[in-house]
Amino acid sequence: MSRLPEPPLGLVVFVVGVSILGAEIAAARLLAPYFGASTIVWANTIGIVLVALSAGYWYGGRLADRNPTRAGLYRIVLLSGLLLAAVPFVADPFLGVAVDALDAISAGAFVGSLLGVTVLVATPVLVSGAVAPYALRLAVSDVAQAGTVSGRLYAISTVGSLLGTFSSALLFIPLLGTRRTFVVFGLALVLIAVWGLAQRRLLLAPAALALALVLPAGTVKGETDAGARVIHEADTEYQYARVVEDADGTRTLELNEGQAVHSLKRPRSYLTDNVWDEYMIVPFSAQDRPPDRIAILGNAAGTTARAYGHYFPETQIDGVEIDGELTEIGRRFFDMRAPRLRTHTADARPFLRRTTVRYDAIFVDAYRQPYIPFYLATKEFFELARDRLRPGGVVVVNAGHPEGSQDLEQVLAATLASVFPTVVRDPSQPVNTLLLGTIGYASAQRLRRNAARLPAELQPLAREAAGRIAPRLRGGRVYTDDVAPVEWLIDASIVQFAADGEG
Repeated sequence: MSRLPEPPLGLVVFVVGVSILGAEIAAARLLAPYFGASTIVWANTIGIVLVALSAGYWYGGRLADRNPTRAGLYRIVLLSGLLLAAVPFVADPFLGVAVDALDAISAGAFVGSLLGVTVLVATPVLVSGAVAPYALRLAVSDVAQAGTVSGRLYAISTVGSLLGTFSSALLFIPLLGTRRTFVVFGLALVLIAVWGLAQRRLLLAPAALALALVLPAGTVKGETDAGARVIHEADTEYQYARVVEDADGTRTLELNEGQAVHSLKRPRSYLTDNVWDEYMIVPFSAQDRPPDRIAILGNAAGTTARAYGHYFPETQIDGVEIDGELTEIGRRFFDMRAPRLRTHTADARPFLRRTTVRYDAIFVDAYRQPYIPFYLATKEFFELARDRLRPGGVVVVNAGHPEGSQDLEQVLAATLASVFPTVVRDPSQPVNTLLLGTIGYASAQRLRRNAARLPAELQPLAREAAGRIAPRLRGGRVYTDDVAPVEWLIDASIVQFAADGEG
């Protein structure tokens, strides 16, 4: 049997370029269920990938000078593919440590685990980085053509990287999932290496990876509390999501790192004994009747919308959620329905900018725990929200924070106060404080008077809230679209909380 012609060097560097950037996108997704998808995580991922590539370029150049052969190049590509395909399987022990560290809010272990998981990706990327200088060494036969040849190969590699970025984000992750995406890119590298080496015994490698693609993926995060089970999980366009059902039938929606519950449904109840109940109460500290129309920015699976539909069926509800799959999860698993509910798949701020509707209440609950998008925490955003309110309308912001930390609340309150003359707080949970801003008048006394007008189940909650509502905390910097270091602020709060706990 005659041997196939060897793969062109341009094709080799193209496939490697596809895999490197595809793996970088997949790496951020691999980390997201445990650390979130903040710019800090992205910065770590991108930074370590760049360091790995730099080391790979350097080492690949040395290898090419020592052994400038096609077989040497193919062996590097083969090793890179096998390492890349192994990432989602060997990452589990690291991720387990990471989750334990985050549960304990141990900043040192948290950072160490984050770097450890990222290093898992750095190893195959380092090996992949060795391919470009090695291929260039083989391609240049005439020094006079070195510039032309190197420019062509790097252009081909960059086009491959562009394809890897978009194919990973738009095709493989949505259709196959994060873990199989690593296997796909690893398989591509292994196939081209086996083609070049032309050794039949190596065919077992791509066969094994192809088998890994068709095996059930299993749950991404199988750990739950005793008696609970995962009844649904998905890698959506924006994040990892799973639905957990407790032994008593209570369902919770967890996103990304899973340290916070983003929606909750108790069996035979519309109340949650959590922060969502307060959205039905707090507006009555500034208003004397149920709102005619509300907007929920960050609707998730619809806990607040469901409760409003039950207790205030005449209220028109615009549920705004950037991730449309969460809306489907809400309908399927959280009984998300209300007589006058309308859902919108949109980012919160562009939605407010485009709408001509005016609201009695706008609720801001658009967290990717533990961060709030910076553009929903600025003076310009609150000015936009104010312009979308009816006279006497309110903006209610969920300020989530580490227990005992007030930094984020102070910043949000100061920023709200730069737009609204009245800002009050309801510290309803150890890690949640609702802030209400209004042009009008708001007080605990007004809520106490209005408590008797509420549905019977809500009256005791209203009286309890009236005992907590107070003027805003003083201090804090006013954030703007230009300067709003929300993530730095929250990271500092987490570190401080950890230091206080260890002290």
